[in-house]
Amino acid sequence: MSLLLESIRFENNRFHHLDFHQERMNRSARELLGSKAPELEKELENRMDQFRESNPGGNQCFKFRVLYDQEIRKVEWAVYQQPTIRSLKMVEASQIDYSHKYADREVLNELLMQRGRCDDILMIKEGRITDTSFCNVVFYNEKQWLTPAYPLLKGVQREVLLKQEIIQTADIRVEDLGNFSKLRLINALLPFEKAPELKISQTFS
Repeated sequence: MSLLLESIRFENNRFHHLDFHQERMNRSARELLGSKAPELEKELENRMDQFRESNPGGNQCFKFRVLYDQEIRKVEWAVYQQPTIRSLKMVEASQIDYSHKYADREVLNELLMQRGRCDDILMIKEGRITDTSFCNVVFYNEKQWLTPAYPLLKGVQREVLLKQEIIQTADIRVEDLGNFSKLRLINALLPFEKAPELKISQTFS
């Protein structure tokens, strides 16, 4: 089995939402490995001296990639570069199961190759809108922000926003897109306030 992955935001001298990352690790380790997940916070703390030596006084946003199974196998970091996403291609993903965050993204990369001239894809499963290749999606209908109730992967930022009641879930189908004016792309590195925002009328190819 492929190693599992957590991508964690380190900004303003702290890690963000480690409890949500740990909760997802616990679920994946229990369901896939029949074991306990490694202790994320402890493992990251053990690497902070090395991180600060290589990034003295860094106030930038960093992406920490944690690869694990029963143990944490690798931790790496880099300055996070926010991607530019202006267009999405809808692709069928009914055969995909990505309910756990794997390091091996081959199945997603194969779908991504269908994007043509678009920047990313929006995956559709059994007529329902799910996610892009690396983000959950939230849609605005001039009253509230809604996120698909059936994503391929329940991302950390999505879970945070649901708990904070900033967004709500809804069964969103392709034919419902006309009910929304814009969308945002969210993940652990793209919090709601920094998320790329696209107008529905200009997004899809």
